[in-house]
Amino acid sequence: MDFDPPFQETYKALLPNSISSTTTNDNKLFVVEEYELPLIDLSHLMSPHQKEKEMCIQNIVDAASNWGFFEVENHGIPEEVLKSMSYEQKKVFHQPFQDKSQTNVLNSSPNCYRWGNPKATCLNQLSWSEAFHISVTDILGMTNNEYKSLRLAMEKFAKRAFGLAKNLAHILAENLGLKSTYFQENCPPNSSYLRLNRYPPCPYSSKLQMFGLVPHTDSDFLSVVYQDQVGGLQLFKDGRWVAVKPNPEALVINIGDLFQALSNGVYKSIRHRVVASNSEKERFSAAYFYCPISDAIIESCSHGQSTVAVYRNFTFREYKRQIQKDVQDTGDKVGLQRFLLSY
Repeated sequence: MDFDPPFQETYKALLPNSISSTTTNDNKLFVVEEYELPLIDLSHLMSPHQKEKEMCIQNIVDAASNWGFFEVENHGIPEEVLKSMSYEQKKVFHQPFQDKSQTNVLNSSPNCYRWGNPKATCLNQLSWSEAFHISVTDILGMTNNEYKSLRLAMEKFAKRAFGLAKNLAHILAENLGLKSTYFQENCPPNSSYLRLNRYPPCPYSSKLQMFGLVPHTDSDFLSVVYQDQVGGLQLFKDGRWVAVKPNPEALVINIGDLFQALSNGVYKSIRHRVVASNSEKERFSAAYFYCPISDAIIESCSHGQSTVAVYRNFTFREYKRQIQKDVQDTGDKVGLQRFLLSY
């Protein structure tokens, strides 16, 4: 396809000489058990029955503490908003690669469009995917009429996802005894990011463990993810990788690094990855990253008997800078470990 990035040509030094010459990967991580994430019906938050509402809140807290991931239904984002986002996302990704890879194709900040990994030195560092990563501020500033329908779809999705993320963050913060205005003061609508992902079919998927997205944690408070029915998402839970059974009728919520630090480790930011497991079908997802302003201070709170802070205070700006430095120096994100008081 002329819209697929040139993975095989660009990374030929890392890939086998031919698909037929590859041997099946016997690594135990290649085959994982499939799980369903905890599914939470958010309509219960509006229930007139207090016990039903409290049970829903407790389910959210338990999922954030034990899984770091969960799914939500009746989440308040209309189906037409999600379908519009999916349609416009496919349209922009199905443009010729040369057009997509032009600088500022969406009239946004440089490097909005990303694919593969230019610094990959082995297959474990290669992401068989492409993405548009764009701030909400840049979405609002898009002026190219050619992408007007995409801009409107992203605006609507980001606006609704912001409301959902804010409500979930408030519930989780209230459980920690945090000041009720924390997120209102530190997370305005335009401080967050949207990432549109496409995972092209991978011809090596049946022979090699190929990543669509390498193992990582998210550098935000929480993420709201809309994905299709093509599987690939995996979590590192209880010392092993497990596959997430796709549920296109629900949204995936996952806790990010900032909430783990803010909660003093009560909520878990779980390593996850996307495997390029399909040689015929492409996979799409849209992720909304609920982020604070750069000067927001992340301070571990006291919760229950956990009175000793695990992480030192840091700003979101400092965190991003440290991540960039680590990626440049080591090729990988070190993350929260850098901010442990005992580090």
